[in-house]
Amino acid sequence: MFCDRCGENAAEGDHAACAAARELEPPRFCPQCRRRMKVQVVPTGWTATCVEHGTREG
Repeated sequence: MFCDRCGENAAEGDHAACAAARELEPPRFCPQCRRRMKVQVVPTGWTATCVEHGTREG
């Protein structure tokens, strides 16, 4: 598993800053394959799409 904000291995290092930032912004990396996702932000939320694993919404 990878951090969906910085793309690094989620089990290594401290991701407290990533967790805090994720409360205000959408994910940037797919947590399953570490690919950069296509992100669209709209006033009602966001969508993040990985070409391999599909779309996440928030």
